[in-house]
Amino acid sequence: MAWRSSGATNAALIANLEQNELIKTPRVKEAMVKVDRAHYAPSMPYDDSPQPIGHQATISAPHMHASACESLLDYLQPGAKVLDIGSGSGYLTAVLANLVGPSGTVIGVDHIQPLVTLAENNMRKSENGRKMLDSGQVRFIKADGRKGWKEGAPYDAIHVGAAAAEQHKELSDQLKSPGRLFVPIAEGWMQHIYVVNKNEDGSLKKERLYGVQYVPLTDAPNE
Repeated sequence: MAWRSSGATNAALIANLEQNELIKTPRVKEAMVKVDRAHYAPSMPYDDSPQPIGHQATISAPHMHASACESLLDYLQPGAKVLDIGSGSGYLTAVLANLVGPSGTVIGVDHIQPLVTLAENNMRKSENGRKMLDSGQVRFIKADGRKGWKEGAPYDAIHVGAAAAEQHKELSDQLKSPGRLFVPIAEGWMQHIYVVNKNEDGSLKKERLYGVQYVPLTDAPNE
């Protein structure tokens, strides 16, 4: 039903995602309503489809952002610490920040400096976004997302917005026990979303959810 979820406004898009049961919980709906996608997508922001944002990167379709939030929701409680790898234009970073509240923190990581700058500039388009940045609730950092961001670890939840070539051990190592990782992984010519739960004893339980098509989690492009 994702292709039927587009709307003429941000509110309409979110309402359609909820009606099509792609948004399942009031908390996720409230968090997504607060972030105007037009501040983060350069064209057709309210279409339920991925959009290019330059530098061989995309902003994922809204239904994928909803799925990521729903999948991580148990670990996105007020005060939680979250790592958003492949933060791109900053949209999902802002949504995640709404979910963990002012007492939580979200670190957005991208490997391309112009995208780090773009995300910061996009967040400053709204009063709420400016508050998140100025308070330190949200930070954007240039780094190799395949290695996570050890300086801010451990994290309650880690979201990866690009397809990993493998299950990078650094990411699960940076999770709290318990904690949860949402990551697309390339498997041959296919990609699948995996949810990885780190249990209290440090053991990992992996669950494959569904097929996807993401840009690769890789080196910065030569430009």
